[in-house]
Amino acid sequence: MLATSPPTDRRDAGFTIIEVLVALALVAVSIVAIGAVMGVKTRGVRAMEQHVALMQAVRTLMTVGIPPRAEMQPGASTGQAEGYRWTIDVSPLGGDWTVPEGNNVPWVPELVRIRVKSPGGALSDIRTVRLMPRSSE
Repeated sequence: MLATSPPTDRRDAGFTIIEVLVALALVAVSIVAIGAVMGVKTRGVRAMEQHVALMQAVRTLMTVGIPPRAEMQPGASTGQAEGYRWTIDVSPLGGDWTVPEGNNVPWVPELVRIRVKSPGGALSDIRTVRLMPRSSE
């Protein structure tokens, strides 16, 4: 019995170079698409982390940076902490609004505007109202 090798000239014996190139192209397109999605997600996570850090800086400033009512004066004060620049501006509520004369009101509302800018340039602008002791004029 004589051993014979399988025929190599059959058309269905393996993949052609075109089929291999098409398969490689499909794999490459899939990898590029996955990489693009990962890049977008990474930028989104980074932006969210920066936003959370900015909000934490604002919260810290609101709890410990705003002076007590007795010490708060109308006008602007500025500062910087850990790379975050902040401004606190205290002004009369409603611009020209004043308490009518003759009223024995010990407190007046004041607009407190807090602006915090992160090292990356993101800005937070928060406004609140505080009752302030009425100045004796």
